[in-house]
Amino acid sequence: MTDYSAPLRDIRFLMSEVVGLNRIAALPGFELATAELVDAVLEEAGKFAKNVLGPLNQPGDTNAPTLADGVVTTGAGFADAYAQFVVAGWNALGADPEYGGQGLPRLVAAAVDEMWQSANLAFGLCPLLTRGAIEALHFCGTEAQKATYLPKMVEGSWTGTMNLTEPQAGSDLSAVRTRAVPDGDHFRLFGTKIYITYGEHDYTDNIVHLVLARLPNAPEGVKGISLFVVPKFLPDAEGNAGTRNDVLCVSLEHKLGIHSSPTAVLAYGDNDGAVGFLLGEPNRGLEYMFVMMNAARFAVGLQGVAIGERAYQQALDYARGRVQGVEVGVRGGGKVAIIHHPDIRRMLMMMKATTEAGRALAYTAAAALDIAANHADAQHQRNAQARAELLIPVVKGWCTENSIEIASLGIQIHGGMGFIEATGAAQHLRDARILTIYEGTTGIQANDLVGRKIARDGGRAARDVISDVHQTLAELAKAENPDLAAVRAALADGVEHLTGAVAWVVGSYATDPRIALAGAVPLLHLFGTVLGGWQMSRAALAAQALLDKGDNEDRDFLAAKVNTARFFADHSLRRASGLAYSVMHGAAGVLALNEDVQFAA
Repeated sequence: MTDYSAPLRDIRFLMSEVVGLNRIAALPGFELATAELVDAVLEEAGKFAKNVLGPLNQPGDTNAPTLADGVVTTGAGFADAYAQFVVAGWNALGADPEYGGQGLPRLVAAAVDEMWQSANLAFGLCPLLTRGAIEALHFCGTEAQKATYLPKMVEGSWTGTMNLTEPQAGSDLSAVRTRAVPDGDHFRLFGTKIYITYGEHDYTDNIVHLVLARLPNAPEGVKGISLFVVPKFLPDAEGNAGTRNDVLCVSLEHKLGIHSSPTAVLAYGDNDGAVGFLLGEPNRGLEYMFVMMNAARFAVGLQGVAIGERAYQQALDYARGRVQGVEVGVRGGGKVAIIHHPDIRRMLMMMKATTEAGRALAYTAAAALDIAANHADAQHQRNAQARAELLIPVVKGWCTENSIEIASLGIQIHGGMGFIEATGAAQHLRDARILTIYEGTTGIQANDLVGRKIARDGGRAARDVISDVHQTLAELAKAENPDLAAVRAALADGVEHLTGAVAWVVGSYATDPRIALAGAVPLLHLFGTVLGGWQMSRAALAAQALLDKGDNEDRDFLAAKVNTARFFADHSLRRASGLAYSVMHGAAGVLALNEDVQFAA
């Protein structure tokens, strides 16, 4: 497997020239996020990802955690790497300073998190889920609960999980049956939770589980679910891990990928009941859990970008070194590296362009979250929150679906060697496959985009972002570069189809939601494709502006940004018309199916 190297040049360019780090750093509370500090953080994160996490990735794939008597032992080197991670302060990067965090913008934390996920996706899941638990506790915990749990979770000396799924309750959380029985100032929980990532491990001396359960006489359905904090060890008077709680890991799942992350089945209350403490108000658990879930959905979308980057680096390295065939059009030439063959170049460019588009879109969403949280003006906050909420299902769904295609292209570039585990290319595809499933499948993200993010506000948030795309089109119209003219033509065509699809969805959802939802996934892909093209266009404009100023040091990199935007326009943006057609005309074939005939074996 190729060693991972953080794409620092692209990350810095995006943050400074496209997303606008200076604009984020000017927000109240982010004054310390100077360009110099951020650059130093990115540099050190890249080193940690490359030197500490990266070398564990392939060994971890063949050395899964083991379970014995309820105790999980992770693969060699993982617990030590996590200890280094905590000592270096990485877990606290974007957290609230009141609880020991460093308070850096989400934009910076996202860039660093991408590096962890690229270097070692399975390792990166642990801090990812802890951050989500931190957000949920911060949102709905009492002051006493925050004081008890947040300092250690922010530090990383305690980790966090989210416990939703049960054997009979997958995505349909209305079927949750875990019980919470009142017992004085706390509750006793009884039930089983499955698919709990890092539900048991040997990284830390305590794990803080956030668990969905039902109170006695709670209403049926999602309105009767409450949220509880259930620590593996109950904190003692000094706030340290004390008495062992009645929660036990009874098995670990055997998975297609992310082998080095323990995915636990947890049994609550096999004896007297697991002691839990209510978070927030009764029967509002799903609402609170969505705080954590939305954070996780954004982070998983970023994982899609990360695994795409790792697969691209692997494929590029192989294509440069694999000598096979002669170069087309060169008479009498010797054999060349396969990177000289046109179709290999096409696949590499598809991997590169799609990854860069996803990265830019994810960073744009992170910046919107920063503005929503820290802008001094309430209206700016509301607008940014609406923008972030619109983008998160797109980032989650589009970037993760792309990660599978990118990793598959990486195997294709390797040829038969890609099918052999020793090269490492196959691991990226196996690891990527879960990303479109957990924290809500692509279909769930698409339904959320249609129902909650477009239909609910009549398409206002979508039209706002479309308006910004038109501003970029106006800037492209001033450019003289023929590549930018081609980019503009493709983006104009794409946004026209997106505009029509959004209007159609708003009207159709009001009359028959089934018709709109039948094309929800194509709409999500349409959004991702057009907004990805928008981000690539912005990057190309910024690169061209620097080239026009005579930037010689990065001239090749900047020219490549323009060329990559042109590739994305020609090979991806032009798919918008077909996606829009499927959105607006595809429901007939979906809804007309007779399950006894068309779906017969």
